[in-house]
Amino acid sequence: MTYQTNLNLKATDFALLFFRIALALMMLVHGIPKLLTLFGDAEIQFADPMGLGMTASLALAVFAEVICSILLLLGLGTRLAAIPLIITMLVAILIVHVPDGWGRQELPTLYAVCYVVLLLTGPGKYSLDHIFLKNKKSKIA
Repeated sequence: MTYQTNLNLKATDFALLFFRIALALMMLVHGIPKLLTLFGDAEIQFADPMGLGMTASLALAVFAEVICSILLLLGLGTRLAAIPLIITMLVAILIVHVPDGWGRQELPTLYAVCYVVLLLTGPGKYSLDHIFLKNKKSKIA
């Protein structure tokens, strides 16, 4: 049975739950220090790759890495929450870490690929998205 290719939806939904939670927790490790910096007393020193200002750039990164990661964790608005995370990782890959080479681009590339997977698959059955959609469908019927 190990080598069968039939799709097991229950296992897939559990894998998506595990994937979402692990990915969100890993990104929160990057986002929470940025959140503390944003609301801390120290002067903000952050990359400003788009010319928005360091504070605005940091706020956008915090929104993606903290708020959107929490939404992924809950499976709430998963596909929409993945979009700012993808954009943030693309900025890191294509602008911020270009001079640093592949060694510094590898991690944001891996995150971006994972977020694209969630954008394409959605959160799976074990999510608030599924619960709310199920309730909405039952009210319509």
